[in-house]
Amino acid sequence: MNDSAASTTADATAASQPSALASPRLLVPLALAGVYLIWGSTYLGIRIALAGYPPFLMAAIRFLIAGAVLFFALRARGMPAPTARQWRNCAVTGGLLLGFGNGMVCYAEQSVASGIAAVAVASVALFAALFAGFYGDWPNRREWIGLVVGFAGVVLLNLGSQMRASPVGALALTIAAASWAFGSAWSRRQNMPPPAMSTAAQMLCGGAVLSGFALIAGERIATVPSLAATAALVYLIVAGSILGFSAYIYLLQHVRPALATSYAYVNPPVAVLVGVLLAGEQVRPLDLVGMLVILAGVAAITLAKAKR
Repeated sequence: MNDSAASTTADATAASQPSALASPRLLVPLALAGVYLIWGSTYLGIRIALAGYPPFLMAAIRFLIAGAVLFFALRARGMPAPTARQWRNCAVTGGLLLGFGNGMVCYAEQSVASGIAAVAVASVALFAALFAGFYGDWPNRREWIGLVVGFAGVVLLNLGSQMRASPVGALALTIAAASWAFGSAWSRRQNMPPPAMSTAAQMLCGGAVLSGFALIAGERIATVPSLAATAALVYLIVAGSILGFSAYIYLLQHVRPALATSYAYVNPPVAVLVGVLLAGEQVRPLDLVGMLVILAGVAAITLAKAKR
């Protein structure tokens, strides 16, 4: 074999091998960092955007734009559109994760601080452990202990001044966490498109659901939003939706659910820190106790699942 042939063969072999940049060894840590840091900061982004946009309409704009940009970019690269069955599955998942999940968080942040909202949403891991039982994977003894501890933290958090003063906000956050957990568990057992296309389709479907919520609530933009509110919305579209949600969908399809949902106990401290440093939010002692108890329960469940 001459040098030219050897070079051609080597090039073909290299081209047939997956790029190191596409290796899960690199992408999984990057995806985890994305959902940890980006999503932890989006709670404050939502609060800032709410100063110029109503909650459901703001979320609808966010996901419709992000979903459309990602969808047409993927189609331009030749990725096939979802099948009819996959569109249906994406509609259900997008409605649960984004319509009810994110939509209720936006609604609650009208009356609840961003950091406290993130702490309440940490209970998503508790609901996920319960919903796994619907598919025959009931919690074991250690996981039940984690569930009891975690929900005790939710009770403590609801006794705090902010949540007690806003029972509607507390209910909205509970619905958000339960919807996100069930949607995540349900989607893992369905025929879904590839991760990137699944992200785009779910954002389009979730945006449509949120548009319906906005229409029912009679929401509209009465005045021109401030520059800060619009900048926050752009951040939510680019970082929170396209980058963050893509990372989460990738994790759902490449790692165990316990690791994919581990953002639930990293986002709250990040959100609380961002809210205190950048927005001057106040966190009271009972709020901190509730957060620590919730995170202890979530950590116990995660460790128990890992041992299983």
